[in-house]
Amino acid sequence: LPIRQRALVRVSLLLPWALPLSFTGLISAWFFNYDHGLVNDILTRLGFEPQLWLTKPTQAKIAIWLTIIWKTSSFMALILLAGLQMIPRSLYEAATVDGASRLQQFWHITLPMLAPSMNVALIFRTITAFQTFDVPFTMTHGGLGYATETLAMYIHKMTIDYLDVGYGSALAVAMFVLSMLVSAVYLRYIGREA
Repeated sequence: LPIRQRALVRVSLLLPWALPLSFTGLISAWFFNYDHGLVNDILTRLGFEPQLWLTKPTQAKIAIWLTIIWKTSSFMALILLAGLQMIPRSLYEAATVDGASRLQQFWHITLPMLAPSMNVALIFRTITAFQTFDVPFTMTHGGLGYATETLAMYIHKMTIDYLDVGYGSALAVAMFVLSMLVSAVYLRYIGREA
């Protein structure tokens, strides 16, 4: 990409990631509102029935997942963009001279060279998935029969709402250990691949 287009792509990728998590949750709660939300407005214009996004457990989970995917995919895309820029152009030129198709270049050059960046993105996303709090809390407060309550929200509830600091602290340590174990497994896998 030319330099001007590259800068535009980076800004558009970073915009969702730069928004505060609680602000993203509040905006998404408005988007998925039954009466005046943007999503139901679009569904109605397309001829579908409006959905009770934030009052039914399955729809609430889908709304939260879509919000989190939109929020975090920009950072993941930026990591992958950096990985793509690290692949030498000469590999593609040599593959073209050897008669490799675009699909063969993708499978034999792009994916293997992009694997370390994908692993780093996966580590970041997994760790932040364990710690998800702001978006579900601002969208549903973990309600609907605890259907949208995350581990971080449960720790908050035990520690702040019920004042069970010991149990909440033990859960926080368990969440930290779980994050470290997952990271260690990923790093071990990355070490084997290298």
